[in-house]
Amino acid sequence: MEQILKITNVLADPTRYYIYEYITKKHKEVSVQEIAEAFNIHPNVARLHLTKLEDVNMLVSETQKTGKGGRPSRLYRLSDDVIQLHFPFRDYQLLSRIAIQTMMKLGEAGKKALYETGKSFGKELIEHRLPHDQPVKQLSFAEKVSILKEAAETAGFYPAFDYNEQEQKIYFQVFNCPFKEVAFHQPEMVCSMHHAFLRGMFEALFDEVELVELESMTSGCDSCSYRAVVASPNQS
Repeated sequence: MEQILKITNVLADPTRYYIYEYITKKHKEVSVQEIAEAFNIHPNVARLHLTKLEDVNMLVSETQKTGKGGRPSRLYRLSDDVIQLHFPFRDYQLLSRIAIQTMMKLGEAGKKALYETGKSFGKELIEHRLPHDQPVKQLSFAEKVSILKEAAETAGFYPAFDYNEQEQKIYFQVFNCPFKEVAFHQPEMVCSMHHAFLRGMFEALFDEVELVELESMTSGCDSCSYRAVVASPNQS
């Protein structure tokens, strides 16, 4: 309870909250000077905000030599710890592990049901964001990528997208896996379900999808990255 009170007190300051939000979307380390410039505040004020976020373990920092003989700079990044605030207490991670282990005990039928459910939820996430007055086949490639990005952000993936319309390829990275803690306990089941979830998102927008995982957090990478080769819905 004491730690929860400390976290809520730290995040009660609007500037500090927005600094934390900024760092979560940055996907890399930030310096005091960068935060000072981004929020138009004095470096000493920026350092104070970053220090308070580090004090409650929402951020971690390390010094980095500049190579110019000056004072080493301190860089800040997100902590690997998960911050969860529940009043009263809830343990959804435990519920997830119980549910997944139950599916595993059902064998191949359980796995198939888990993947199909994940895929359907991915499709549903996209369908809620489709324009009501325009069929999917009339959306441009860029508009579809925009919908994918918006949905991925809503799902808390903190994604980064890049695409080549001519080659019909989309590259994207997931910097925050909402299932990460459970995935490290049951990587095969959870990561396969997550893959099906992402496939469902793409299939809601494109006729054909070849989705390949390039990197995974469970393998020690900083993000889960994917390449998707797609085909737009038939225009006829």
